[in-house]
Amino acid sequence: MPMSEYCIYCFKDGDFTGDITMEDMINISLKHMRELFKGDPDFNEQAALIKMRDFFPELKRWKKSL
Repeated sequence: MPMSEYCIYCFKDGDFTGDITMEDMINISLKHMRELFKGDPDFNEQAALIKMRDFFPELKRWKKSL
């Protein structure tokens, strides 16, 4: 399977990087977003969560788990 099908946080060296749930990955992503957008008054954590919960289920890794 080509690397382009998955991001670097999900797939490395021919295998998935960890056995985590989609919700765990969303929480990890949110943690990174909080740090990245720290001090940005336009960052809306709730809006980010809603977008990720809509988007992640469409990704190939998570599609089959639903």
